[in-house]
Amino acid sequence: MTAEVRSVIEVSNACRARCRFCNINALSPRKRYTLGREELAGIAARLYKERGRRVFLLQSGENPAEKFITMLCGAVADMKAALPGISVIACLGSLPKAQYARLKKAGVDRYILKFETSDPRLYAAVKPGDTLARRVRCLETLRGLGFGVGTGNIVGLPGQEPAGLLRDLLFFRRFSPEMASASVFIPGEDSSFSGRGPGNLDTALNFMALLRVFYPRALIPSTSSLEKARPGAQLQGLLAGANAVTVHDGTPEALKPVFPIYSVSRFTPEERFIKRIAAAAGLRPAAGPLA
Repeated sequence: MTAEVRSVIEVSNACRARCRFCNINALSPRKRYTLGREELAGIAARLYKERGRRVFLLQSGENPAEKFITMLCGAVADMKAALPGISVIACLGSLPKAQYARLKKAGVDRYILKFETSDPRLYAAVKPGDTLARRVRCLETLRGLGFGVGTGNIVGLPGQEPAGLLRDLLFFRRFSPEMASASVFIPGEDSSFSGRGPGNLDTALNFMALLRVFYPRALIPSTSSLEKARPGAQLQGLLAGANAVTVHDGTPEALKPVFPIYSVSRFTPEERFIKRIAAAAGLRPAAGPLA
C-alpha cells in the first residue's frame, strides 16, 4: 500500500480572517511575509529534482489581494510548465469565484478548504465575521469549477458538543471530497484560545478511522497536529486509516517560525521522519499523486 507524500510551501502568513483558534489571524502582531513568484517556483523545482517530489501543497493565510493571486497564478503556471507530472494543491481560504477560476486555469489541481465545524453557531463563534453558509458556497464553487476538493473539521474546538462530531461526519457527504481530514484542536499560544485544553487525541483518531470507513477512496492526511498533541500520534493516524503525509521541506527555514499556524512550537516533520512512520505503518511513499 502507498501513501501520498506532499511538500508544503507556506507561501505567505498574511491573512484577513480572524479565526480565534489560529496564530496567524488578522490580529496577529507577527511580521508578515510573502514569497515571490521566482522564489516559489524555484523551491518547487529544487524539491522536484533533489527529492523527487511530485505533489506540492501551497498554503497561506486568506488573502484575496489581486497582487497576491496574480503572483501565485504565475508561479503555479511556471511550475506546471517546467515540472512534468506534478500535482498542485492550494489551501488559501475563502476567495471569490473569479480568483478560484484563475487558480484553476493556472494549473491548481486540488483545493483544500476546511469547514472547521458543521455547527453554524459554533462556526460563527470561532470565526468572527464569517459564516458556515459562506464556506459552503465556496466549497460548492470549487466543486463546480472542477477542482479535486478537500475539506475537514477540527476535533475538540471549545464549545464543540459530541453530537456535533456526528453531524461533522455526515457533513462530508455534501461534497464527496477527494480529500477528507480531521485535525485535533491545539490551543495556539497567540490565539484567543490560549490557555484552553487541547482536543482529545483519541477522539480525533477515532474520527479519522470513521472517515476511512465512510470514504474508502479518500485521501486522508495524518497531520502534524497529531504529533504535537502526543509524540507517536502521527504514526497512529496512519494506522487509523490515513494515507497522506506532508513533509515540511518547502518553506525557507528562516520563515517557519513566523508561520505558527496552530502553535509557536508546532511539529514540522521532515522526510526522514515521514519515511520512518510510513514504513512502520506498512506503507511506502508514492512516486506521485495517488489516483
